[in-house]
Amino acid sequence: MELTIPPKVTERAFARLAEIGAAPKALRIAVEGGGCSGFQYDITLDEPADDDLVIEGQGQKVVVDTVSLPFLADATIDFADELIGARFVIENPNATSSCGCGTSFSI
Repeated sequence: MELTIPPKVTERAFARLAEIGAAPKALRIAVEGGGCSGFQYDITLDEPADDDLVIEGQGQKVVVDTVSLPFLADATIDFADELIGARFVIENPNATSSCGCGTSFSI
């Protein structure tokens, strides 16, 4: 069985979750088929499920389901506040290409 390096969550992402009062819900990062590059990220506030990977910090939680986990191995989940808008962003070393919107990628 191959070990998967779990994604990392930045302090800035946890701070934004605390700022918006996400708890007791968690930020769910999922990978789904679709988008202009083959896969897309689905980022929502959700209740943690029993089989989720739970990453905790600053009293907040980020969860990843077991199906999405291999696609997010060694990725970094961050929060960016830029001119184009404020959003959670994912730096994914597994993605071979991505589209301009940043939510769609291919492997």
